[in-house]
Amino acid sequence: MPPRQHLLGLWLLLTGVLLFSGVGVLLWLDSALKLAAAQRTTIWLLCLLPGVLALVIGMLLEKRLFRPLRQFQVLLARLVAAPDAQSDFPLDGWLSPLQPDLDQIREGWRGDRERTRIAHDEGAAHAAYIQQELEGLLQILDLPLLICDEHQRLLLFNPAARTLFHDQPALGLGRQVSQLLPHTSLSEALHHLPTDGTPRQLLLPGDTRWLRCELRRLDARHGGALIVLHDTTHELEAGQRWRRALAELLPRLRGHTGSMHSAVEALLQAEDNVELKHRLVQAISEESRNLAQRVGELTRLVESQQLSQSALEDTWSNDLFQALQERLATQSIKLTAIGIPVWIRVDGPALLAMLELLILRLSASLNTHSLDVEVLLGNHRVYLDLIWAGSPVSEQLLNQWRTLPLFDDALSPKVSDVLNQHDADLWSLMRKPEARACLRLPVPSSLRGSAPRSTDAELERPEFHDFSIADLPPPDTVQAGTPLTQLEMIVFDTETTGLNLRGGDRIISIAACRIINGRLLAQDSFDQLVNPQRDIPATSTSIHGLRNEDVANAPPIDIVLPRFNQYVGSGVLVAHNAAFDLLAVRMAGDECGLTFDMPVLDTLLLSRALDPTFEGHGLDALAERFQLIFPPGTRHTALGDARVTAELLLALLPRLRARGVNTLEDALALQLRVELENKR
Repeated sequence: MPPRQHLLGLWLLLTGVLLFSGVGVLLWLDSALKLAAAQRTTIWLLCLLPGVLALVIGMLLEKRLFRPLRQFQVLLARLVAAPDAQSDFPLDGWLSPLQPDLDQIREGWRGDRERTRIAHDEGAAHAAYIQQELEGLLQILDLPLLICDEHQRLLLFNPAARTLFHDQPALGLGRQVSQLLPHTSLSEALHHLPTDGTPRQLLLPGDTRWLRCELRRLDARHGGALIVLHDTTHELEAGQRWRRALAELLPRLRGHTGSMHSAVEALLQAEDNVELKHRLVQAISEESRNLAQRVGELTRLVESQQLSQSALEDTWSNDLFQALQERLATQSIKLTAIGIPVWIRVDGPALLAMLELLILRLSASLNTHSLDVEVLLGNHRVYLDLIWAGSPVSEQLLNQWRTLPLFDDALSPKVSDVLNQHDADLWSLMRKPEARACLRLPVPSSLRGSAPRSTDAELERPEFHDFSIADLPPPDTVQAGTPLTQLEMIVFDTETTGLNLRGGDRIISIAACRIINGRLLAQDSFDQLVNPQRDIPATSTSIHGLRNEDVANAPPIDIVLPRFNQYVGSGVLVAHNAAFDLLAVRMAGDECGLTFDMPVLDTLLLSRALDPTFEGHGLDALAERFQLIFPPGTRHTALGDARVTAELLLALLPRLRARGVNTLEDALALQLRVELENKR
């Protein structure tokens, strides 16, 4: 059916021509013939009748045929794109008799889909049970795990891996391991793993950490590998400190020993020289004292090595306090945990022993049997406070406590060793709001922060595995011929200070989500505010709600854009009205030395190509047409718009496939045709 504006134009043109022609004929006849009043009325009616009939017939056709046809077209498009959409409006006009047939087709299709779904669910029940058991196991494993296919694409990663790579935008299903761990040695090792499953060890350097990898070939259909990761940064640093201290101490020990040996030999030979004997005895005595001092240093070094930073683990503060309360119960000391519990990263046994020792000393020194304990979040640290009513303890007393051994053992580590293990120290101060004293111990914080451990079975399970990715074409396949359902697509959106990008407006928010293997990954997203380093006009704030203070502490675009580029990787970009967002990203990329020259799909152009007769192709109109929902408060936010755009694209894919648009090349050609038609 031709576009409504074309039909409307033709109807108005025909009606106008008939009316003006009738008026022209009427004026000519009135001037050429002398007509009576009755004749003039008849002529008027006859001359204006064609125009009036065209007007009435056009209105009738619009109401009874053309509008119902457009409704019918929308219903068919919705039925294909979103078969389960509800609240379908009924047909009216001359198409209303088709309503029972359309209902029958729709309900039959939905019924078939429901029966297929039920059969699929029943058939997959056992597999789902095994999958849930696997997910439950992976959730509690502390070791980061990755599974990749033969093309080194990620098929699985567990929550521990997500925690380890929390600052890496390149972590995601279907992404290549080399994007996450860009080490040639790792790629080569994965290519040459033994087929019998024998593990291989690899140490990977990084900017801020060292990772030990255990690689093992999997005897699976996808021919991939299992990668087990361990962060050995603290372990290596502790080992280096130990070796460095030992390397400094051993030559000094050898020097003192050699000096003593030489002095003893000289003493044996100097039988008659009393003065020389005296000097040699003094030298031997001095060297023996030095040697004893160095042996003491060696002993302290051995003692301190019993505690290593590699033993630090994520610990829930309330679990630590509960264990401490049980140990203090036999000493008749009451410990009360107050405040909000948090995750801390500590060596639990060593910290427990030190806290028990310090509390016993505090109780004896202050003559109290009741203490409060609280953890407070600081900047990259957590402050553990032992609190009492009274005055702080002196620094002299704290120095004495730092030298106390934890256990009755000759090589027992001391309080200072535990403090060094946690890069911490002790100090005592007054807590001003409550006028109570405390003994404060700063300990490392965990990446988990203050979020409690979830026990809610109803929480949405994270998507961290998809073994069907192994069935996708190899990564080096030319994208142009790849089916749309097998592409990795990054759907993105930006918010800016204004619409005049070439005039100085800049990005203030950028967000994206990923579609892989025809699925929108619910928990795989990129969302970042950007400091534009200029004011946000009030007119723009009224649209997206972002103010200057909202982005004041956000990183600038030269920090954000490289991370966004990592998130995009080799995927295909998708946006709604992509020309604007792509211009914003490319102009920012020029400033940062980044290029975004990957293929781009535009859901606005695709919608126009599929429904050229429809008037509304804005994101709001399309969301209403296909019953896509913006969660409250997410419209005109970068991530909210990107997610709805992704759902819109998934809704358009079946309709594109029905018209023979199957590959990326087909979709780009369709977009180009629409662009050229719009320019005419």
